[in-house]
Amino acid sequence: MSGTAQIGVTGLAVMGRNLARNFARNGFTVALHNRTTAKTDALVKEFGDEGSFVAAHTPEEFVAALERPRRLVVMVKAGDPTDAVIQEFAPLLEEGDVIIDGGNAHFEDTRRREKELREHGIHFVGVGISGGEEGALNGPSIMPGGSTQSYESLGPLLEKIAAKAKDGSPCTTHIGPDGAGHFVKMVHNGIEYADMQLIAEAYDLLRTVAGYSPAKIAETFRSWNTGRLDSYLIEITAEVLAHTDAATGKPFVDIVQDRAEQKGTGRWTVQIALDLGVPVSGIAEAVFARSLSGHADLREAAQGLAGPSPTALDETAAAAFADQVEQALYASKIVSYTQGFHQIRAGSEAYHWDIGLGAVAAIWRAGCIIRAAFLDRIRAAYDTRPDLLSLLSDEQFAEEIGAAQDDWRTVVAEAVRQGVPTPGFAAALSYYDGLRADRLPAALTQGQRDFFGAHTYRRTDREGSFHTLWGGDRSEVEAG
Repeated sequence: MSGTAQIGVTGLAVMGRNLARNFARNGFTVALHNRTTAKTDALVKEFGDEGSFVAAHTPEEFVAALERPRRLVVMVKAGDPTDAVIQEFAPLLEEGDVIIDGGNAHFEDTRRREKELREHGIHFVGVGISGGEEGALNGPSIMPGGSTQSYESLGPLLEKIAAKAKDGSPCTTHIGPDGAGHFVKMVHNGIEYADMQLIAEAYDLLRTVAGYSPAKIAETFRSWNTGRLDSYLIEITAEVLAHTDAATGKPFVDIVQDRAEQKGTGRWTVQIALDLGVPVSGIAEAVFARSLSGHADLREAAQGLAGPSPTALDETAAAAFADQVEQALYASKIVSYTQGFHQIRAGSEAYHWDIGLGAVAAIWRAGCIIRAAFLDRIRAAYDTRPDLLSLLSDEQFAEEIGAAQDDWRTVVAEAVRQGVPTPGFAAALSYYDGLRADRLPAALTQGQRDFFGAHTYRRTDREGSFHTLWGGDRSEVEAG
């Protein structure tokens, strides 16, 4: 059927297949294409009753099936495979058509592709999609970049298939030009890394220090999920901890190897933060914690190192400690989101994207992996004060984190005393203390740099850059 499909999806692995089904379920005619035609035919055969599909076995058939302006979603592996698909389809398209990359592409690749295709009159939209395979099917959080004109064509379709927040608004919006969408998705994943690490540290503390069983910790997390920590990750953590392995009868968490894997987006977040000069220490520690877990040889070699032997608390003390861990987890989560939004602001300024931070928080309220109840408050904070430099400058968040700080410090101190690694909690607390400090030891660092490298320094009492003649009479000269 020529020119009848409103949207097309090429690349029908799990995410692509589910996204195509989501479009069809929402009333759109969807053209389907896959390098292996058997996947195309299998999708139509198995799910053809969910909506209107047009199976295409060649790129030419696929493009011909799309109405103008053509909207073509690419759901293949990031990197060279994406470039190969673009090179295959771009010559078949016309001015005004739209290629949409729904994979986890590096935003710099998206910027390059957008520029190259723009020169040929074709819109390129890098779209961050969060929610996993279930989200792709039932409603993800969608973060599209690209031109304003491309969103005018694509936006109504994305708004229809996106997750809906409690107020009914779709969890998608035009993030900004070229690579803005994939940049925001990258930072989303960085926050996700930090969030997961903090939750894992809370579990470790409750098990090692409080002496709780996985089942008891699952109950604790379910209780937390009814309050201010209400979130998807807390919810699924309780499910994982409550699960029993059928083969052994042991807690599922005890039969899984303690080596966490990663696909790279968290690492990208840290690398780009370094380039932008943005301190995302909590996210970085989460990435490094996964890396450390994977170095089995180093860990095995260190098994004989000295350290304290953890001793579990009695029942009353354990319950009190669990409450303190909840405070530490909440405060640390606020810091992680603070760092992530700071990075988005810095990226927006560096690349001239004009990203609305309140809008980003709004589309993360449902569908995505880091969806959480307090994102609505983050949205409100940025909507009220678009120039808000830090979530910790928001009166309500500042009050909450101030109220949590004593318990937060107690938890980190107890973790150190008992030898339980908590890099996420500790990094978040150090970041908080670094921000609130009247004066940092960076003054000494500048003195050291000037001593060995004549890198100069600035004074607190007058303008200008200065250098001390350390190898001479130690008099001070004004630097040119």
